[in-house]
Amino acid sequence: MLPKNFYKLALLLSFLMVTMLSCRNKNNEFSAGTWRATIKNESGTEVPFNFEVTDSSGVKKLYILNADDRLLVDDIQVSNDSVTIRLPLFDSEIKAALTSDGFTGKWIRHLVDNDISMEINAQKNTDYRFFKDDPDAPNQLSGRWSTTIVSQDNQDTTIAVGEFRQEKSRVTGSFLTSTGDYRFLEGAVSSGRLFLSAFDGSNCMLFTGTINGNTITEGKFYSGLATVRNWSARKDEQAILPDAYTLTNLKPGYSSLEFRFPDLDGNQTSLKDPRYKGKVVIVSFLGSWCPNCMDETAYLTNFYKEYKDKGVEVIGLAYERTNDTERSKKSLEQLRKRFHVSYPILLTGYTNKEVLKSMPELSEFKAFPTTIIIDKQGKVNKIHTGFSGPGTGKHYTEYINEFENHINKLLTAK
Repeated sequence: MLPKNFYKLALLLSFLMVTMLSCRNKNNEFSAGTWRATIKNESGTEVPFNFEVTDSSGVKKLYILNADDRLLVDDIQVSNDSVTIRLPLFDSEIKAALTSDGFTGKWIRHLVDNDISMEINAQKNTDYRFFKDDPDAPNQLSGRWSTTIVSQDNQDTTIAVGEFRQEKSRVTGSFLTSTGDYRFLEGAVSSGRLFLSAFDGSNCMLFTGTINGNTITEGKFYSGLATVRNWSARKDEQAILPDAYTLTNLKPGYSSLEFRFPDLDGNQTSLKDPRYKGKVVIVSFLGSWCPNCMDETAYLTNFYKEYKDKGVEVIGLAYERTNDTERSKKSLEQLRKRFHVSYPILLTGYTNKEVLKSMPELSEFKAFPTTIIIDKQGKVNKIHTGFSGPGTGKHYTEYINEFENHINKLLTAK
């Protein structure tokens, strides 16, 4: 027979083990609040960003924070001491082990033929991005900057315009190019150095540079796993880019488009359908993999709600990165659900490299998104390359105003 003290000791040990496990799980929880994360690229450089976790009756949501943008992520699974965060739209996810002060794991991008993973670490209850302190700094970044971004081998050059806003040491803004923008960038100035970063589930980006009065030199641009480019800029309030309406054109002898593709519900759709006769039609070339396309889709969804009863139709032509119909359809269904798209999105069956195969009327195709405006007679009226999203501030507003004014003129034209 065992002594009475043995049972008391066993009971005490059981209680202590349960208590320790309870405390461990509580300390390692995916708790509500603002977090700071860093993604490490191939060179060992860390790209920081912030996110906010909310918890309502046990349902967790996450918002990725880049300047004024709050990207909702609501597919989160917490199991014991691990968390899986599936990012919307871009077929990527974070798999991490929870620790007492945050988590450590991998950000994984699922590409067509392979997966790319990068180390990610995060700290809970941490709201700074680059530096803990926010000291006053000279207002030297606010304004417009003529920018050149060059590949390491000097074979590829991008001309851009930087638009920055500085408050104390915090800097927000974006780079505009003739084919789109770098969306919402956020960072800081410290000791004469500029730091800007962004993460949206599709890519992680980091810009660094040395500020010398009205110039920025020694710039490095890190993108994704391994891309590194050099960049420089000079302050120039008159800096401009080529007219986005002149970059893509029809071949001589063509004045209209012809296509027939199925929508996501299997319905064959053509510009010759009665639905489009006598209407102004917006044709948007997009891909679920394209962040700028997401900005345009968000805008066109609201635009269509306002203009569909005025005689305007919108068609999305989707060019995915694979010919796998089911995989493409799944990605586009997520896009349609995410933005509540009520106009048809067509599965072209072509990849993003094969636009000209599907559209022989086009003489060239520069970038996604590209938007073609068709008048009430069925003729191509204008072709706009790229999209300046909300991260570009006034340029987004100016483009939207110009676009809608032009559509209104086409609607009233005889």
